[in-house]
Amino acid sequence: MSTGKEQMDVEDDFVAGDSDDAAQVPVETAKTNLSKRRTIDNLLEERRLQKQLADYDFDL
Repeated sequence: MSTGKEQMDVEDDFVAGDSDDAAQVPVETAKTNLSKRRTIDNLLEERRLQKQLADYDFDL
């Protein structure tokens, strides 16, 4: 847990980017990010189930 007395390291070299640079970068919406996250979760779930199926002993 953090106390208010701890020293925080801050980089003094930070330079804010120009607004022109920010305008050129496409902004992904939360809906797109959620869709990508669900796709990744589904792939990981499928991989986990395939591994369980491969490890299952069919000769009971």
